[in-house]
Amino acid sequence: MTKYIARTRQIVWKNYLRALPALKTVSRALGVEKVARSAMRTILPKIQAKRTTKWAWASETSKCRARLDPYCVGYGLDLGFGGDPINPRAVRVDLPQPYTAVGQYPVQLGGDADNLYWFADNVIDYIYSSHLLEDFDDTKAALKEWLRVLKVGGRLVIFCPDEQRFRVHCQKTGQPYNPHHKHAHFSLEFVKGLLRELGQTKFIHENPDVDIYSWELVCEKIEA
Repeated sequence: MTKYIARTRQIVWKNYLRALPALKTVSRALGVEKVARSAMRTILPKIQAKRTTKWAWASETSKCRARLDPYCVGYGLDLGFGGDPINPRAVRVDLPQPYTAVGQYPVQLGGDADNLYWFADNVIDYIYSSHLLEDFDDTKAALKEWLRVLKVGGRLVIFCPDEQRFRVHCQKTGQPYNPHHKHAHFSLEFVKGLLRELGQTKFIHENPDVDIYSWELVCEKIEA
């Protein structure tokens, strides 16, 4: 029964408008309709409180836009934007079929964000990315590729989850855990350590604990 309630919460979090008819049918067949209604009463108010648009929940970028958009000046990229870019000027890069959609903007360049083959070296003014870097097996290689296309003086603007805090948040709220996360100890210090090894950046802004489970970092590319 406990597993059934947990699964009900996950389904409703993901897409409650589509989930309700299916949950009603399944719960009636299993004879646990009252349990399902109880689980939905618990989670639906939380979801509805988050629905400021037609999307199921606010994008991560919407949480940090006011703080981080001022660093995104010139010609830049938003990697893994999920439908909601940091600003309308950013070139929108994501998978051809993104696994999340929290906004209406379409993909402009479809492909893997750790292979920016569209761009020569040292041509981009800024790269912004929200809640993407944690999805790469080789975090250092992804950072190296992002720095490759940045101009000297260009900005690398990163907004990401602290993995351990994110896991605690999911356990407490019932928000589904993101299975694309690759590293159990992904954190601001983990990423800063990799950037120090690459040796092409100076840190100009950071916040290790923001928006419940996230952190943010702004770097400037320097001469190698």
